[in-house]
Amino acid sequence: MKIYFAPLEGITGYIFRNAYNGIYGHVGKYFAPFISPSENCPITPRERKDLTPENNTGLCLVPQILTCRSEHFIEGARELHAMGYTEVNLNLGCPSGTVCAKGKGAAFLPETPALQKFLDDIYSYAGNDGMKISLKTRLGYFNPDEFYDLVDIFNAFPVSELIVHPRIRSDFYKGEPRCEYYAYALEHSKNPLVYNGNVFSCKDYEDLSGTFGSAPDPVMLGRGLISDPSLADKLNGFTTETDFAKLRQLHDTVYHEYQKVISPDINVLYKMRELWSYWQVLFDGQERDIKKLMKAKKYAEYEDIAYRILPA
Repeated sequence: MKIYFAPLEGITGYIFRNAYNGIYGHVGKYFAPFISPSENCPITPRERKDLTPENNTGLCLVPQILTCRSEHFIEGARELHAMGYTEVNLNLGCPSGTVCAKGKGAAFLPETPALQKFLDDIYSYAGNDGMKISLKTRLGYFNPDEFYDLVDIFNAFPVSELIVHPRIRSDFYKGEPRCEYYAYALEHSKNPLVYNGNVFSCKDYEDLSGTFGSAPDPVMLGRGLISDPSLADKLNGFTTETDFAKLRQLHDTVYHEYQKVISPDINVLYKMRELWSYWQVLFDGQERDIKKLMKAKKYAEYEDIAYRILPA
């Protein structure tokens, strides 16, 4: 099966991607956290560093673009094409309030005339430049029934892959995905589909197989793959247990690479806290230590606690 790694802003940058790929692998595509091109800056220096091929060797990386302006998308895509990329992804799913207030992400979905014009512009560009464009979408902004019209709109364009997160904007990441709408896409979408949403275990994936009549493939994993980095191994049948030796290796690699490029101590520890906010589900009975770890302000204090939780 094909597994795609969803982008999580602040977490799945090039340092984490390289560490994960070298230690675990079994991921077909990595999607980079979105860039948001503006009038005078298609890609910021920080975004360019994250996306430069030199920092992503051996990875199949797909940059993601977040905008509601076709000219900004095209400028960003042209910059990425010049860097060697032949595929980009349009973010139509971000539910963040600050993003949606600007009409981007999920907030673009109900603006169907503008969305159709936007897609016409960017796919016209793509045909001329040899760029593939995939879409990552929610079901809608206000109501999941918006998805019926969206499927018809998307069917009019050569979408390289349609990644569907079956929730609406107000769901954010809560509750159960509305899988009946993904089932509708399986019957009516003319574009290749990728399922995304709430796969945290092999059982979750097996349940989807029962819901849809067959296992979704490819499947995009985000929070589930961060929470248990062994999940891709499990889904591919390489193991049935979380590999804590690999997790320790992932921790150490990311931790030491962050120390090379981030300062002072507390800023590195902020980054590690983000990871532990997901990893903590793997450590029942160690809530007290994890709580202390989340408050650590110096490397020595952090390491004393982290390596007690996650020994070599």
